[in-house]
Amino acid sequence: MNQPLAYVHPGAKIAKNVVIEPFTTIHNNVKIGEGTWIGSNVTIMEGARIGKNCNIFPGAVISAVPQDLKYNDEDTTVEIGDNVTIRECVTINRGTADRMKTVIGNNCLIMAYCHIAHDCIVGNNCIFSNNSTLAGHINIGDYVVLAGMTAVHQFVSIGNHAFVTGGSLVRKDVPPYVKAAREPLSYVGINSVGLRRRGYSTEKIREIQNIYRILYQKNYNNTQASGIIEVEMEATSERDEILQFIKNSQRGIMKGYFKSN
Repeated sequence: MNQPLAYVHPGAKIAKNVVIEPFTTIHNNVKIGEGTWIGSNVTIMEGARIGKNCNIFPGAVISAVPQDLKYNDEDTTVEIGDNVTIRECVTINRGTADRMKTVIGNNCLIMAYCHIAHDCIVGNNCIFSNNSTLAGHINIGDYVVLAGMTAVHQFVSIGNHAFVTGGSLVRKDVPPYVKAAREPLSYVGINSVGLRRRGYSTEKIREIQNIYRILYQKNYNNTQASGIIEVEMEATSERDEILQFIKNSQRGIMKGYFKSN
C-alpha cells in the first residue's frame, strides 16, 4: 500500500494487506477489502466498493460515471464482491437513479476489455469472456457464462447457469439452465456440461430437459407451455424457478431454434 508512484485519496478506505502497484489512481469515497491486489495504471473512481481478495489488472476503470444522458450526478456506487478477478482494460460504470448501484457478485471472472454498464446486477460465480458487453439495467444470475464478444441488450435478464455462445447478440431474456446460440439467439439445449460440473445429478438434468422440451419443442406458446409444465411436471425448485422466470420476463424469452427450408 505504501506505493509512492500511486495516488490514493486520503478519503479512500483501504484495508490491510492491499497491494497497489505504480501509476494507479484511487479517488475519494472508495472502499477496498483485505487482500486485494490492484495492478498498475488502474483507475478506481468515487463510489467503488471492492471486496476481499480481488485482483484488478492494469488498465481497468472501476466506477466511472454512467454513459447515460439521464445521469444527473447522483451519489451512486459500484459494488464488487469477494474473490473477483477483473482483467485488463475492463470498464464498470456505477449506477444511476434507477437502481443507484451496479453490482458484481462473488467469485466472478471478468476477462479483458469487457464492459459492464450502469445499473447491472451480476450474480456469483459468473464468467464473462473477452470483449463481452453489458448495456444498462441488465440482470444476470449465478454461474452464467458469456463467451467472447457477446453483446447483451439493455433490460435483458439471463437466468442461473445459462451459457451464451461467443459473438451472440442477446436481445431477449435467456431462461435458467440453457445454452443459447445462433442468430437470432435461440435455445439449443440445456447447459448439461456446466450442470454436471456443479454437481447436478443425471436425473435432475433429465428433469430440466423435459421442462424445456415442453417449452421449446412442442409448438406451444409460452402461456400454454407454462400451464402444462405446472400441471404435468413435479414441483421442484428448478421447475418453479423456470416458471417464475418466464412469468417475470419483461422483454420476452428467446425462441426455440427452427431450421429454415
